[in-house]
Amino acid sequence: MNFLHYKFKLHAGDAIKVTLDHQANVRLMDDANYALFKAQAKFKFIGGHALKSPVVLEAPADGHWNIVVDAEGHERELHAVVEVLKKG
Repeated sequence: MNFLHYKFKLHAGDAIKVTLDHQANVRLMDDANYALFKAQAKFKFIGGHALKSPVVLEAPADGHWNIVVDAEGHERELHAVVEVLKKG
C-alpha cells in the first residue's frame, strides 16, 4: 500500500492544509482508525477523494491526528505539502 503519513497533535478547530500535485485521497483520522487503515480493515475518517487542491480538514477534537494521502491503488509517486493552521 503506497501512502504518505503525517501525524500531528491538534486542538479542536485546528486545521490541516494539504496541497497536492495530483488527485488523491486525503483523510484525517485518529490513532485507532489509522491502525485500522494500516490493517486494511474498516475505518472512519474525515475527508476523502480530493479533486482540487488544496484540501483543508479541521480537527473535531483535541488529540493526536493522522493525515493519510494515497493514490487510491494507482502506482504513482505521491507529493504533498502539509501545513497546520492553528485556530485563532
